[in-house]
Amino acid sequence: MRVAVAAPLAGLFDYLPPADAHLMPLIPGVRLLVPFGRGRRVGILVETAGHSDQSPERLKPALAVLDATPVLGPDDLRLIRWAADYYRAPLGEALFSALPARLRRPDARLGSGLPGLRATAAGGALALADLGRAAGQRRLLETLRAAPEGLATLHLKALLGPCAGPLKALRERGLIEPCRVAARAAPSAPVGSPAAAALAPVAVGPVLNAEQTRAVAAVAAALGGFAPFVLDGVTGSGKTEVYIRLIERVIASGYQALVLVPEIGLTPQLRDRLAQRLPGPHAVLHSALPEAERERAWHSAAAGRATLVLGTRSACFVPLPRLGLIVVDEEHDASLKQQEGFRYSARDLAVRRAQQAGCPVVLGSATPSLETLHNARAGRYRRLHLSERAGGAQAPVFALLDIRGQPMSAGLCAALRDQVETQTGAGNQVLLFLNRRGYAPVLTCHDCGWVGACPHCDARLTLHLRLRRLWCHHCGWFQATPGTCPDCRGTDLRGLGLGTERLEEELRAVFPAVNLARIDRDSTRRKGELDRLLAASRSGEIQILLGTQMLAKGHDFPGVTLVGILDLDHSLYAADFRAPERTAQLIVQVAGRAGRAQRPGRVVLQTRHPEHPLLRSLIKGGYPGFAELALAEREAAQLPPFAHLALLRADAPDAEVPMDFLRQGRALALALQGELVGTRVAVSSPVPAPMERRAGRYRAQLLLEGPDRPGLQRFLGSWVGRLWTLPRTRGLRWSLDVDPQDMM
Repeated sequence: MRVAVAAPLAGLFDYLPPADAHLMPLIPGVRLLVPFGRGRRVGILVETAGHSDQSPERLKPALAVLDATPVLGPDDLRLIRWAADYYRAPLGEALFSALPARLRRPDARLGSGLPGLRATAAGGALALADLGRAAGQRRLLETLRAAPEGLATLHLKALLGPCAGPLKALRERGLIEPCRVAARAAPSAPVGSPAAAALAPVAVGPVLNAEQTRAVAAVAAALGGFAPFVLDGVTGSGKTEVYIRLIERVIASGYQALVLVPEIGLTPQLRDRLAQRLPGPHAVLHSALPEAERERAWHSAAAGRATLVLGTRSACFVPLPRLGLIVVDEEHDASLKQQEGFRYSARDLAVRRAQQAGCPVVLGSATPSLETLHNARAGRYRRLHLSERAGGAQAPVFALLDIRGQPMSAGLCAALRDQVETQTGAGNQVLLFLNRRGYAPVLTCHDCGWVGACPHCDARLTLHLRLRRLWCHHCGWFQATPGTCPDCRGTDLRGLGLGTERLEEELRAVFPAVNLARIDRDSTRRKGELDRLLAASRSGEIQILLGTQMLAKGHDFPGVTLVGILDLDHSLYAADFRAPERTAQLIVQVAGRAGRAQRPGRVVLQTRHPEHPLLRSLIKGGYPGFAELALAEREAAQLPPFAHLALLRADAPDAEVPMDFLRQGRALALALQGELVGTRVAVSSPVPAPMERRAGRYRAQLLLEGPDRPGLQRFLGSWVGRLWTLPRTRGLRWSLDVDPQDMM
């Protein structure tokens, strides 16, 4: 047997079948408990073979088969093996990243089932009329009576919605009891019952415009076969409505749909909208959910019960036996690329998964990535364009405000401050965008010049005034804000620069009569707070919305007529070649929050560089104009998408260790260039990372560039195997990032 183990080690490990192999079938995809080193590990059976390259005396038998049925089916294994090969990652790490956390542990048995509830004998005999006016209890007990074997808690929640009160009351009366429900059972509610009615869509959607109708028709015609589409729609053009109409068709045909979003913050509003329109149950998967809830959603999807799966990037691996459509919303977003461990792109894997499953994939964005636009130009993707805002709303008007030499108050120049007063006075809403959380990015001593710095990173500590902390936004280290200067004991400590916390304080002083809310990671830490603030914003209760990138995309604020972008100058001259693209995308996405209803919108950018080509191209030609210019520059410089990159990273507590490893890796690469005739791969010299020290470790990197993807992949296939043979210095960690999105 060839087994993958969750460890940063290349290759598979050979084992003999366990002694009890006759009790459970050895099918690829089942988990095994295997001896590993001095301990035991969970492995996944990848394949069986009649021979091994290892000598027979070295082979050990597996200790046990943990599952009666595979946790990953043949299609899942095929996708993950392809991904591990393309991204040059250990297969064990890739496979286990696709499983719920509990199934990565040896004590978890798939056959033990999911936590659920069932009616007791007393509950089965009780006349429902005896529950009196407790409609929630009657509905719950009726649903459980219809399923004598019990229902998983996940399924109950999907059928009935929040029902904690009735559950508690029935348990206290001894009418229901906990049980375990088979993970792959698919209970259904009786036709005509309240539970069955809960599966029906609730709301009717708006009438589609001509462009939306054509987009739906184009993708619908491709259902049943692989076809990649780019849904390129301006902000507010109704892309989500197109998704919903397509998913309706997929579900009605008996298939499942997968919707990927880049960030957790985008799921609440989209989840609610999908729930109102689409039959369920639905499964939601993201890292902010409790572990048990994520596992229940995973099982619901894998068993085929969930008609729709909505999740962040890891959801691209969830088993879906009847996959009929994949949607990647905000496909341009860098958050869709995993930056630690198994470094994969969920967007690109979604395309590969759709190809393997034989279903359409829709990549949606108001600001498509340059790679996606290049694929559409080359005819690999079909481009569907939505140029009109839904409901007849007009595109916002852009304006640049040159703030050089201008007096500023609460981060606003006088002209922008006047516009905020005018709009709020007219009963409209204003969104102010500052992509910098905290009170101030630097704390300094005015007497001696001391600056708060992270002891573990090459970074300044951000002042968070309300928490009374100095916080490193790179490694998470923090300390209490000092009362006196650590160097000179002076008391004149000052925060330099502007963060959202400080901006909120100053705006409240400038606009004391206006209701204002700050939405960033700090203000929404408490569970449910983000949903509450977004609901208050949409209702018009809040007049000034202040926030970071959390507000930039996916949210609909019909009352916003003015968007002020306060400070993006620092990103105009960043070292990363992707910085202009991301800045343009961010500007357009933030601007898209303005004028989404019938009221006209205006977008004001404060800048000290009004002559910058990026800003000029955006103002003159919008995102399409910028993209044309950016693609021409990338082609001239032979940068992605006109070339393909891989970045070898290394880090260690000692600064010389990663550099030495990379120098050895470069020597191997240069030797390989002479062996692989016809493969053109440029190998750079190793350099320290732009932020060399992070979390107490020194980081360095080595860049490889090839003109074509197959050639680079052939090179990496040979090179990575040789990297594993290099001596491992104590404390060294290394990883290879194929198609890197972050050069930091």
